Amino acid sequence: MIVDRQHDASAAQEAILIVEDDAAIATGLALNLRIEGYSPTVVSDGDQVAAAVAEEQPVLILLDLSLPRMDGLQVLGELRRIGDRTPVIVLSAREDEYDKVAALRLGADDYVTKPFALAELMARVAAVLRRSRAAPHSPLEAPPAPPPPPAPPTSALQFGDVAVDLATRTVTRGGADVRLTHLEFELLAYLIHNPAQVLSRERLLREVWGVRGGSPRTVDNFVAQLRGKLEDDPDNPTHIVTVRGSGYRWAHR
Repeated sequence: MIVDRQHDASAAQEAILIVEDDAAIATGLALNLRIEGYSPTVVSDGDQVAAAVAEEQPVLILLDLSLPRMDGLQVLGELRRIGDRTPVIVLSAREDEYDKVAALRLGADDYVTKPFALAELMARVAAVLRRSRAAPHSPLEAPPAPPPPPAPPTSALQFGDVAVDLATRTVTRGGADVRLTHLEFELLAYLIHNPAQVLSRERLLREVWGVRGGSPRTVDNFVAQLRGKLEDDPDNPTHIVTVRGSGYRWAHR
């Protein structure tokens, strides 16, 4: 379906970056944005975004979450980490509230669940750009940030054959890269920053996911995923230890 409406004069030739690996969706979005008077560019891999932003200087990014090589939350987190404030509308087939919360906490301006109506998406694009124009800022102007949690003595940590670098957000095991999702890494980093403490599921939901009253099973599932990637024996973990009835504890051995 093509949305054909009268062009907004302020949209003329403004660049919009589409980050989408589904060619049919990307093509449809680009066509409708051209009809609206924008100049769209499409990239299909998350690791192409930073270069495309530097080259195109878009006024808006439409960002899919499920991308090859580098997922959308990682892309968004990296853009905000380097101080890029380009407005971002996240497009995702994921309906989990935690993905939405994570995206908004990282600095997304809107979150649209697939499948979406193109007319509604175009209206959201116009609304985000109106807000952006009303509060102009440099694309590289970093917002005030809350103080970071206390850092360990060094950003690099080695346990067994696993190496974690908190500064570069990289994890290796036996010299091979371990791919963690954004929230998996955030959970790991929070555990590392709070060694030997018993951390309740409620505290982890509040501090890592930014929600209150969420399902404790969410934490359990993410811990199981981390153990599967990092522990020698996930069923008998030695680093992410369960404290029965209380939560989890990071044990650096």
